[in-house]
Amino acid sequence: MTTKKPSRKQVIIPMNNENKTRFIESSSKYIADLNRVLKNIKSDVMANSVCIDQAGITIITNKVAIFLDLQIIKRYIKNINQINLNNVKTPPLPQSKSYLKIIDIPYHLENNNTLIMADIIKTIIRNNYIFNNIVVVSKPRIIKLLPKLDMVIIWLDIWNVQKGSKTKKLINRCFNIRNYITTI
Repeated sequence: MTTKKPSRKQVIIPMNNENKTRFIESSSKYIADLNRVLKNIKSDVMANSVCIDQAGITIITNKVAIFLDLQIIKRYIKNINQINLNNVKTPPLPQSKSYLKIIDIPYHLENNNTLIMADIIKTIIRNNYIFNNIVVVSKPRIIKLLPKLDMVIIWLDIWNVQKGSKTKKLINRCFNIRNYITTI
């Protein structure tokens, strides 16, 4: 299912919390400098503001950015001295948000000692190759099927392209969560 898309005038730059904090502390300076760089290449796009979200920082622009603008913004962000380059990804231009449903997961993972938690799911998704180029929008939601059953469903919200091609590639794929094979 595809939900209402964010504004196409947003450039989302995925990065970790430490980089987000450093960027926001001097955001007005960075936005002014970024606008100067965009103006020097004679781009029609200008950055109006910046805000923090789950995935990283979001730069709101006056017009829809094109590929060249995204590359300039990426290069500018990576040249900021206070930002750790290893934790900054290429800025995508999101067009829709889709959700994935992961099934066949036991609530207690190992000998009834370990409960499945959102942090475990995030780590597994980050390390699994089938989730390459997938940006998770929010914390995974874990829902127990029935109070007496030991099975859960996990819901993930991801950034997707308007045609839904990222989601379509993942549907009916299987992967491991610890010793269990799960299906999307």
